[in-house]
Amino acid sequence: MHAETETAARENLVLVLTSPVEPEEIDPDADLAGRYGLTSLNKVLFLTSLCDETGTELSRFTEHDLARMTTLREVVDAVAPSTVEAV
Repeated sequence: MHAETETAARENLVLVLTSPVEPEEIDPDADLAGRYGLTSLNKVLFLTSLCDETGTELSRFTEHDLARMTTLREVVDAVAPSTVEAV
C-alpha cells in the first residue's frame, strides 16, 4: 500500500469508529463494516476527511466506486493515485 495515504486512512478511520481501535491494529483486508462496524454515514465522513487531508477530489469517485471500497486496502488503493504529494 501507499505508506502516507495508508497512515492518513488509518488515522481518519479510527476517528469515526464507535469502538476504540488503534490505527496500527486495523487489518487492511478486513471488511470495515463487518469487522469494525463502519456505518454508511461514518464511511462518508471517513472518506470525506481522508480526501480532504490527501488533497483528493471526492467527486472523482462514483457511487459504485464508493460501494466497492469495503476494506482499508481498497480505500487506500483508490485514493492514493490522486493524492497530493504532501499528505
